[in-house]
Amino acid sequence: MTTPALSAMQPGDPAVVLLSGGLDSATCLAIAQDQGFEIHAISFRYGQRHEYELDRARQLAELHAVRSHRVVEIDLAQFGGSALTDPGLSVPKHDSVEQLGGEIPITYVPARNTVFLSLALALAEVVGSRDLFIGVNSLDYSGYPDCRGPYIEAFETMANLATKAAVQGARPLKVHTPLLHWTKAEIIARGLELGVDYSITSSCYDPGPGGTACGRCDACLLRSKGFALNGIRE
Repeated sequence: MTTPALSAMQPGDPAVVLLSGGLDSATCLAIAQDQGFEIHAISFRYGQRHEYELDRARQLAELHAVRSHRVVEIDLAQFGGSALTDPGLSVPKHDSVEQLGGEIPITYVPARNTVFLSLALALAEVVGSRDLFIGVNSLDYSGYPDCRGPYIEAFETMANLATKAAVQGARPLKVHTPLLHWTKAEIIARGLELGVDYSITSSCYDPGPGGTACGRCDACLLRSKGFALNGIRE
């Protein structure tokens, strides 16, 4: 018996993009649109310290005229274990990028990307998408284990074993990670080429009133370095 050829992506095919409202996810959204996908964005209120990033995600979704944008409610704060969800833990602050350590920091949220990708996968089945986009990065990042290539490959394998669409579909599901091997400077450079408005993104782990960035958490320092290498001062 001859195995039928797998169908290729067609312009206007739906894609699900995980949209946090930060620099990386905004760039990922722009890349997916540039590749011709029709975007279904998904964001999460998961018990994080602040909701400024969700406001930014809504602005980005509106600006990019996505087909749909859902904000899904999850309460990861009930488990604690992360400075991003537990008010009893402090977000680490540093004076420079060079001070960032090599260990997984307390801002790691246990299993967060696995939960997020699983819900994005459910949405993909409903909207008929075979493509998920997530802005994980394994170079200029905080050392999270669920931002690495082997993890993404394992999730993709699982997704193609566990879903009706993958088992019966003509094309396997793909988890796209266009930023995986880029530095923050490279991510920003590509986003600027695509017209991303980074002024409406929020990367800070511990913003002040009105969403003002602290300037000293891991995310702020890596973001500032990326812009500086592009000759831009935020």
